[in-house]
Amino acid sequence: VQLQASGGGLVQPGGSLRLSCAASGNIYSINVMGWYCQVPGKQRELVAFITSGGGTTYAESVKGRFAISRDNLKNTVYLQMNSLKPEDTAVYYCNLQQGRRGNYWGQGTQVTVSS
Repeated sequence: VQLQASGGGLVQPGGSLRLSCAASGNIYSINVMGWYCQVPGKQRELVAFITSGGGTTYAESVKGRFAISRDNLKNTVYLQMNSLKPEDTAVYYCNLQQGRRGNYWGQGTQVTVSS
């Protein structure tokens, strides 16, 4: 299984970005896809995840600003990030959990929010 993330970059405060992550390989139909973020010196933290049935969970800090979605036919998860703040600056990693079939990470994409 491979995860390919894209869409990071530099954006001004209040701006928007959309991250994408495409999974390929042996993908099980029942899974959870999500996004985590990490800054230097800190642990990786959950941003949001979505089940194959469409259920979502968000970190409190992003509720109302970020929206996670997925295309099951494309095995792709998206993260629409609006009203970005400097504290959202981090490396964002996509994640695929397939229970006993494995837990996988993408390569990370840098998001920098700065004026």
